[in-house]
Amino acid sequence: MVVCEVSKFRAEYPKHVAGPVPAAAPTARVDDTLLVMRAQQGDTAAFEELVRQYDRTVLRLAIHLTDSVEDAQDIYQEAFLRAYRNLGRFRFECSFYTWIYRIVTNLCCDHLRRKQLRNRYAYSDHSGADDREESILDRAPDHRAAASPERAALSVELRERISWALNRLSARERMVFELRHYEGLKLQTVAAILKTTENTIKNTLFRATQKLRLELAELR
Repeated sequence: MVVCEVSKFRAEYPKHVAGPVPAAAPTARVDDTLLVMRAQQGDTAAFEELVRQYDRTVLRLAIHLTDSVEDAQDIYQEAFLRAYRNLGRFRFECSFYTWIYRIVTNLCCDHLRRKQLRNRYAYSDHSGADDREESILDRAPDHRAAASPERAALSVELRERISWALNRLSARERMVFELRHYEGLKLQTVAAILKTTENTIKNTLFRATQKLRLELAELR
């Protein structure tokens, strides 16, 4: 129930923000290794090609992890800037895809921790939802012809509740939950991105799911 409800409303994020990027990990491109090698030798065109191949995926990931288009754009730029600056240290121990995802998730995790510190009491009373920062979920209206005012009101309330529940997770728990259930990545891939063990990811995912189940229990 928890995963279905969250996934349903995460899927309704505005698709126009960063284009039709698939949620799952992109198919590995054969020329990634060659492009990285060329970029390490100073070929800026090769790095620009890497950016073109992954830019929309990176931006969409940042949007879904931060719930903010503006913050996601800043993280997107910082992620590729860090990748460019540190490309010489890339040792091909993982794919470029895993590496750039690792950079983005680290930046998003830092962002979420700072946000939670700033707003540590913002979600303590759900009745004060009008005072909290507007979520991207709140800006995704229901355009279906069959939508009624009553149904729309329930939809907004549910979106707010889900957004609130996700923000109750720790930055690490939210990261794991989103990568697994929204991005559709395998646990092994999530573990590689976050540089930990698959068993640790399983435990973190279990805790996140349990917390969401408790927070969203009344929606059953």
